[in-house]
Amino acid sequence: MIVELNRQKDYLQNQSVETIYFGGGTPSLLTREELLEIVNTIRENYSLSSEIEFTLEANPDDLSIEKLHQLKEIGVNRLSIGVQSFFDEHLRWMNRTHTAYDSVECVKNAQEVGFENITIDLIYGLPNLSKKQWLSNIQQALNLNVPHISAYNLTVEKKTALAHFIKTGKITPPNDETGALHFEMLTKKLEKNNFQQYETSNFAKNGKISKHNSSYWQGKHYLGIGPSAHSFNGNSRQWNIANNKKYITAIESQTLWFETEALSNEDKVNEHLLIGLRTVWGCDINYIVSLLTPKQNKRFVGELSQQAQNGMIQQNGDRLTLTPKGKLFADRIAADLFITE
Repeated sequence: MIVELNRQKDYLQNQSVETIYFGGGTPSLLTREELLEIVNTIRENYSLSSEIEFTLEANPDDLSIEKLHQLKEIGVNRLSIGVQSFFDEHLRWMNRTHTAYDSVECVKNAQEVGFENITIDLIYGLPNLSKKQWLSNIQQALNLNVPHISAYNLTVEKKTALAHFIKTGKITPPNDETGALHFEMLTKKLEKNNFQQYETSNFAKNGKISKHNSSYWQGKHYLGIGPSAHSFNGNSRQWNIANNKKYITAIESQTLWFETEALSNEDKVNEHLLIGLRTVWGCDINYIVSLLTPKQNKRFVGELSQQAQNGMIQQNGDRLTLTPKGKLFADRIAADLFITE
């Protein structure tokens, strides 16, 4: 990763780096020395903003008091903690190694060490998660006084243990109705407690919107380092080899370790729709129209009109945003608006 950071130093074309995000795995397992070596390499090769947001993902059981002090010393100023649930039965069901007690203590310890910018992840839509338990999860998060909450509907990925258990009948599959109900409960509860839903799954109060995640949704350029990491420069995307061994071999042998895809106008529009409609900022109609042919524009306007009539989407000036009803079907609406020809 350090070699890759050195080789990719020109990718961002001297743009100021506003966020650093250690995630997509469990970076909290790295030692202080390993983390510091990576951070120093970034500082040596990239221009960093004076008000940089530096986030690190961690599991609750990885963050001891000593580790928290080390992270703060290195420059981490935001923690993303994978709580998932405050019920041990659900944590065991999800094959998590931490307990509900670990989660509460971890957040409190982080606050005592001086971390003010903390986000926690919660999972809803579990087939064994009752309405009462889900409300309890939300309330516990509120009780901890964290300024940011990310909540995700349970999804079943192929070739996972969960997918196998569902296929063999050992576990009841999640259903859309339960997920939709939990989502509505979540949005109402957090709104009453002064959280802004600035993206479908993300809620913040006191201005603690994630700068890093927002940069993805707003189409800013970014550089990803490590196996499976993705990068974007406005005109193309590239993604690294996913296999750890093959990635390391390619880096060491100085062969190409990533694939690149140039984005067509249709790709740019579809990505803007898919990402933008999930956010409070919505999509820029002028940007979309500027990339479409007259035929594509006619078809887009027709579909847009239909979505508006169905109460799914609304237009404010040159911005398109989803209605509260539309937020339940964000991905489907985006897909209906996609440019396919």
